[in-house]
Amino acid sequence: MNGTIPINRNLINFGIPLLLLGILILLMKSSFLNGNDTLNFAITADLLLTVPFVYFLLIRKSKIPNTTVIPVMIIGLLVGSYFLPQESQTYLSIFKTWALPVIEISILTFVIIKVRRTVKTYKELKSATPDFYDTLKKGCSEILPKKLVLPFATEVAVFYYGFINWKTRETNDDEFTYHKKSGTPALFYAFILIIAVETVALHFLLARWSIVAAWILTALSVYTAIQVFGFAKSLSKRPISINKDSLTLKYGILNEVDIPFSDIDKVELSRKSLEKEELTKTLSPLGELESHNVIIHLKKENELVGLYGMKKRFNLLGLHIDEPKEFNERMKNALQSSSPT
Repeated sequence: MNGTIPINRNLINFGIPLLLLGILILLMKSSFLNGNDTLNFAITADLLLTVPFVYFLLIRKSKIPNTTVIPVMIIGLLVGSYFLPQESQTYLSIFKTWALPVIEISILTFVIIKVRRTVKTYKELKSATPDFYDTLKKGCSEILPKKLVLPFATEVAVFYYGFINWKTRETNDDEFTYHKKSGTPALFYAFILIIAVETVALHFLLARWSIVAAWILTALSVYTAIQVFGFAKSLSKRPISINKDSLTLKYGILNEVDIPFSDIDKVELSRKSLEKEELTKTLSPLGELESHNVIIHLKKENELVGLYGMKKRFNLLGLHIDEPKEFNERMKNALQSSSPT
């Protein structure tokens, strides 16, 4: 009986480069490398050029973005930095000094161009204010591996909303805010104040033991405060919207979900406490720290996408809307219009 054994294409796409890296690691650990300048150059060239090129040939006709060649090159650089003896890293050091900064600037430039182009296209196709975070994710998905898109986009969005986009976001008729009558922004800013006070106190306390540890803690605290500030500012930039066929719920860049009208059972105006069940969630990641005034009941499970791509399943969702009655009326009309006659 003739037959073929199906092989996962990704096993080939990633397995062959990994196999080549494994062979190079064995060579780097061998004694032949000592003092052999030609072999040092050859191994460095294989790590930074040959392996990425082989990977490119394997994935060029697949759905994997060609730009993922860059991370493969970076992996080769890290492997060489770790396994090559220090005296054999001459060519690796040249690459780090001259080529790596050019690659980093090129990637950043490419991301900016992609985002600007996506925003321009969005404006041409839709008479609405484009959502920066959505366009950023779309642009990043064309140049980064899937698992890196959300973490990278989140980090960029934190600084964009926190320090660049200070313009007031005007809402459209089909959009609803959730930050104006909520205490969440004040809670975020109070958290930043707590971070500042605790950081100063801990800095001087740790400095008695280690100056380095004190400054590391301070740097991490400042970075955390910057992130919280970006989260707080993003609340006013990403309103909830009722679309033609779905309800898009956003909580800044912290949580979001697009729910088809066909999945919604009912919208309830209520402040009652939510039962602590596995599929009962709140749009706000703060949970019970923020009160809700709307509960959305679903016919089937949906997925809430959180910070850095973390996902939670739910079939009942509590959230706060600044104008709950108007939102409820608009949702009733939208659900009636979308229901089959």
